[in-house]
Amino acid sequence: MTTTTAPPVRRETPPSRPPRRTVWRRMRDDWWIYLFLLPTVLGYGAYTVYPLVASWWYAFLDWPGFADAGTFIGFANFELLWADDLFWNAFGNSLVFLAIAVPLRVGLALLLAIVLNKPTTPLRGLFRTLLFLPVVTTGAIVGVVFTLILDAGGPVNLALVKSALVDSPVDFLGSSGLSLYSVIGVWVWKWLGITLIYWLAALQTIPSELYEAARVDGAGPWKEFRHVTLPLLVPFLVVITLIDMVGALNVFDLVMTLTGGGPAFSSEVVEVYIYRTAFGATVPQLGYASAAAVLFGLLTMVLAVGQALGIRAARKAMT
Repeated sequence: MTTTTAPPVRRETPPSRPPRRTVWRRMRDDWWIYLFLLPTVLGYGAYTVYPLVASWWYAFLDWPGFADAGTFIGFANFELLWADDLFWNAFGNSLVFLAIAVPLRVGLALLLAIVLNKPTTPLRGLFRTLLFLPVVTTGAIVGVVFTLILDAGGPVNLALVKSALVDSPVDFLGSSGLSLYSVIGVWVWKWLGITLIYWLAALQTIPSELYEAARVDGAGPWKEFRHVTLPLLVPFLVVITLIDMVGALNVFDLVMTLTGGGPAFSSEVVEVYIYRTAFGATVPQLGYASAAAVLFGLLTMVLAVGQALGIRAARKAMT
């Protein structure tokens, strides 16, 4: 009886992976990519990174901006800023703007999105376009146009007087009690379209089967919104609100073109205060203005961190 031995099994060796390239090797091999990025990097560094870092250093200097170098005074600018009533007036106006404009913009955009999201709404594409047009319009141009619209002889006052709603024209931009709220109204009108797009995208994530099941159970429009739409939109509400809050702190162009911060500083926000202190005063105070910018930047950073945490919580709620 003969025995046969099986031929040895040849094991194929896996193909060797190419060695990983180091960062410097990738930069050397793909140098042309970084060449195209160079203008953007230089511009961003010169006009964003450098002013940001420099403002922190200037905040500790007594520097009018004309001298070659300022005098280091430590935290003196922040101490003066803490006791400056005009700064806290501007800071309070920014908070009032934030507290009124953001809920108004978010709530109004949600109502419009619910209406324009329904397939039965006529001309909904046209209305979406019309509501989004102010977003792509320059803020300074919007401010100039609304200065004419809200003027004593403008169309708004003419309509109010002819309809007998008021006896005399309303000074929307020249009254210390109305100027800030007039700016809020213009800001909400200008940026309503972008929040509307956010809500439309959020509404389209809700399955239509949920609405059909709610109608089978006898739910009306209000119950559909309360028990189906609103609970599913809560994660989006957090993100959209935080985005709009950051946007509400950047209203320099509208305030400057509409009221210039007046009358009597009634509509002056922190951005306008910084500009006026640094460039609009008889004796510019760039060091003092930089200290105000640092505090304003810290507030914006807090909101940015809150936005990141809100987005993370929203993602966890959606999964």
